[in-house]
Amino acid sequence: MSRRPQTLAAPRLSLPALAPFEGRLEDEGDYEALAFDGLDLTGQDLRHARFMDCAWTGCRLDGANLGHGQVAESTLTDVHAGSLDAATSIWRDVELRDCRLGAVTAYASTFTRVLVRGGKIDYVNLRDAALTDVRFDGCVIGELDLGGAKVTRMAFDSCRVGRIDLTRSTLSSVDLRGADLSGLHGIEGLAGATISEEQLVELAPAMAAHLRIVVA
Repeated sequence: MSRRPQTLAAPRLSLPALAPFEGRLEDEGDYEALAFDGLDLTGQDLRHARFMDCAWTGCRLDGANLGHGQVAESTLTDVHAGSLDAATSIWRDVELRDCRLGAVTAYASTFTRVLVRGGKIDYVNLRDAALTDVRFDGCVIGELDLGGAKVTRMAFDSCRVGRIDLTRSTLSSVDLRGADLSGLHGIEGLAGATISEEQLVELAPAMAAHLRIVVA
């Protein structure tokens, strides 16, 4: 399914000249204007770390912990992680390109002007998160959990999403026309979303069941 989504505020990315990272990453560290190229950061503890104007390319973050951390005005390209903990983290003006991620735990996080372009994510937990100006472009997502999330301006373009959970979510200006909604859970959370006529027909049985309408 391919629909042109609404215009969202794009990440404000104009990276300065970057210095190659040398040394050791630590939790609660401050990192600015650095290039992380091909690093294996498996199991790295980066809790409370802050990254500004950084570029991650071809890195492995399997089992890394970015909980309570901050990533701002940065890019992540071809990053791989079987699991990634980013609970209660802050992401602002970030672009993820062609990343391959397994289970991403990012509940109660804040995402502002984030673009996910290409790549595949098996499962992303964004329960109780605050999401503003977030766009998924040409992605494959196994399961997207937005339960209890507050979402303002989100769009999908040519995405394949196996399952979306909108239980207790609050949506405002969310464009779902570019996502497959065959696995939607929490249909009451659709309030505030834009869907296509085709999607409305597909969702009619679930809507009828939710409203306890008997179709005979």
